[in-house]
Amino acid sequence: MTKRLQGQVALITGAASGIGAATAGRMSDEGASVVLADIDAEAGASLARELANASFVGTDVSIEAQVAQAVEHALHMHGRLDCMVNNAGLVGAFGSILETDAAAWHATLAVLLDSVFYGIKHAGRTMVRQKSGCILSVASTAGVIGGLGPHAYTTAKHGVIGLTRSAASELAPHGVRVNAVAPGTTVTNMIVQGRASFDAALDAAAAASPLGTPLMPEEIAAALVYLASDDARHVTAHTLVIDSGVTVAGASGSGQFHQRAAGFMGRMPEAADRSH
Repeated sequence: MTKRLQGQVALITGAASGIGAATAGRMSDEGASVVLADIDAEAGASLARELANASFVGTDVSIEAQVAQAVEHALHMHGRLDCMVNNAGLVGAFGSILETDAAAWHATLAVLLDSVFYGIKHAGRTMVRQKSGCILSVASTAGVIGGLGPHAYTTAKHGVIGLTRSAASELAPHGVRVNAVAPGTTVTNMIVQGRASFDAALDAAAAASPLGTPLMPEEIAAALVYLASDDARHVTAHTLVIDSGVTVAGASGSGQFHQRAAGFMGRMPEAADRSH
C-alpha cells in the first residue's frame, strides 16, 4: 500500500512531545522525512533517533532567526520542504485581563502567534520557489469561541486562524496550501501537568467533552497527515475543528460542557512547555 507522504519532507515545531511528537511519528510512518524542531534538545534528539528518516534542530520559535534556521536545516538535509507544521505552544499569561502583565502577554503571543508568522513566512518563501507545499498550524477551539482559555492564549489562537486564511489567499496562486487544525482539550504534557495522575487528566478531558471521551495527540496527528496529503489537495484556507463537539455544545442545549472545558483550561499551569 502506498504511503500518503512518501518522499515528502516535513518540518514540525514543538516536535519533542504532545501533538508535535505524535505528528512526527505519524508522518514518518507515512513515508515522510521529518525534521523535528524544539526548544527541548534532549527530548527532541531522542525522538529523532527513534524515527526513520528524522533529524533534530534546536529551535526557539519565538526568535525569527531560529525558525529561519530550522527551514534552512531542512533544505540542507533534504533539498526541499513539502510541509511545515507550526505546532509549538504553551499556556502562557494567565488570570484576569485586569491583572495580566504586559511582558507575559507579549511573551505568550511570541510563542503562539509570532512563531506561526515566522513559519509561514520562511517556509512559504521556499514553497513559492518550488511551486508546491503545504503549511499547517495548530490553533485551538479557544480560537473559534471565547471563554475556553486564558486571554493571551485565546487571542493568539484567533490570530492563527485569521493568519491561516489570509496567507492561504496570497499563496494559493503559487500552489501552496495553508490550513489549520483547532483541537479541543487534548491530553498532552501541557494538560497533564498539575493533575494528580495521567488517568486524572484523561477523566477531566473526557468530562469536558460532549462525546465523553478524551482527545489524544494521535487523533490530531491523523488530521494533520490528511491535510498534508494529496487527499486534501483542494483544501486550503480551512480550519479543521477536532473538539468532540465542544464548540457547538451550547447550541445543542449542552452549555455545561463549555463551563467544564473552560474550567479544565482554568486549572492548567502557566507552563513554559513549547509543545502542544
